[in-house]
Amino acid sequence: MKKITIAIDGFSSCGKSTMAKDLAKEIGYIYIDSGAMYRAVTLYCIEHGLFSPEGEIKTDELKRDISQIHISFRLDPTTSLPRTYLNGKDVENQIRTLAVSSKVSPVAALGFVREALVRQQQEMGKEKGIVMDGRDIGTTVFPDAELKIFVTASPEIRAQRRYDELQAKGQPASYEDILHNMEERDRIDQTREVSPLRKADDAILLDNSNMTLTEQKEWLINQYKHVAQ
Repeated sequence: MKKITIAIDGFSSCGKSTMAKDLAKEIGYIYIDSGAMYRAVTLYCIEHGLFSPEGEIKTDELKRDISQIHISFRLDPTTSLPRTYLNGKDVENQIRTLAVSSKVSPVAALGFVREALVRQQQEMGKEKGIVMDGRDIGTTVFPDAELKIFVTASPEIRAQRRYDELQAKGQPASYEDILHNMEERDRIDQTREVSPLRKADDAILLDNSNMTLTEQKEWLINQYKHVAQ
């Protein structure tokens, strides 16, 4: 099998990260969670007071700081899954909260933020043998990726998945709030000026609304084998 780059794009809470992690682990590739990188920048903004009381981003201050924001991934020795580090600090749990989810899309829509993180992502992927998921991996970060997957599912199913995930972690959650947040994120992601969420012309569509994790994994492995053989 030749080493390739695998780009998995799609809407929020479609299970992109789970399937990308599982696929990378199965085929011995490196997994990079691009969404976690934007969440980490959002967490940085929250922690450094870069949101006004009205919720607006202090873009001048963020632009000043962006070169000092470094995101990396390290494998958890217990789970063998990657965890997200912001300037050397493990922030995997903090970036998954609704507080971050509700603010990440406006941050990710900023051109200078996307440019900075795309540079970091492209540097990570120079050697191929990677699986990366996000919103614009197949269209902007790795337009030449050998395998591109675009994942979708209904907003209601995605909101329920996110609600169940937060409940399992013991975090307070409201299904209605999550659904509203998800629909707003979809709108922002698809209409932003820089790298809007869209299916690449050569991407394979996967609607996983009614698929089990086992069915998804089998489908992905078959797509990988078809391209990499």
